[in-house]
Amino acid sequence: MKKYILSCLLIFASYLSHAQDRQAILKVMHDQELAWNKGDIDGFMQGYWKSDSLLFVSKAVPNYGWQTALDHYKKGYPDKAAMGQLIFTILQVKILDATNAFLFGGWKLKREKDAPGGYYTLWFRKIKGEWKIVCDHTS
Repeated sequence: MKKYILSCLLIFASYLSHAQDRQAILKVMHDQELAWNKGDIDGFMQGYWKSDSLLFVSKAVPNYGWQTALDHYKKGYPDKAAMGQLIFTILQVKILDATNAFLFGGWKLKREKDAPGGYYTLWFRKIKGEWKIVCDHTS
């Protein structure tokens, strides 16, 4: 009986941990959306791992580095009009283990003259107690 109770407690603790991690990841995404919609690319970038090993894959080529990603965003979206209003749709969050998670979703920009959009897959890693995007594949 003690083994059964202990097993149940461990399963429950694991469930709570996964739920907290999922909420922390969703908060990163929500904060990114808010920052983008304020025209704050620097704030948007806070969701990413500030490392030269950050991997960002787009339609063109893979790029490495937090600063490279920041420079790319600032060049591609020079002002609030170019940035538009970002809407994320979260389609799936999978907590893989205590320090890794996968997120799949869609994005859409509402701008005056167009409304581009696509999909993204993100690899999150828990670094120093915070969930950060370490790989972003956006199309």
